[in-house]
Amino acid sequence: MTHPAVRLVDLRDTPLSVEEVTGVLDDPTDGGVTVFIGRVRDHDGGKGVSGLDYSAHPSALERLREVCDRVAERHEVHGIAAVHRVGHLDIGDVAVVVAAAAAHRGQAFDASRDLIDTLKDEVPIWKHQVFGDGTEEWVGAP
Repeated sequence: MTHPAVRLVDLRDTPLSVEEVTGVLDDPTDGGVTVFIGRVRDHDGGKGVSGLDYSAHPSALERLREVCDRVAERHEVHGIAAVHRVGHLDIGDVAVVVAAAAAHRGQAFDASRDLIDTLKDEVPIWKHQVFGDGTEEWVGAP
């Protein structure tokens, strides 16, 4: 069963909207809304990155919902949202947006950090990076 604070959970192969995420967390009881935006950077491990692809296991969306539920249970939040991109992304593209809304900023910051860290640790989404020198690397793959 989904926790009532979980407002948006999705995996998409289209560009992500920060405004959509913050829009679902618009509540007059919230004094703090924190948003983390993960973008594709042009380097990793001292090498230039030319592009990447995200792949998700078929269970990834359900696992992301479970993570959102658990984070909502652990924190005093009124709203939680998480959207992750899959497919090909270019440098600068938004890969993930997570957000938390709570009565106070500290609660929102704590929940948002917990959400992105737990997502990265537990949701089976893998990154395939291609470097400028022609080498490549899978990140997070089993």
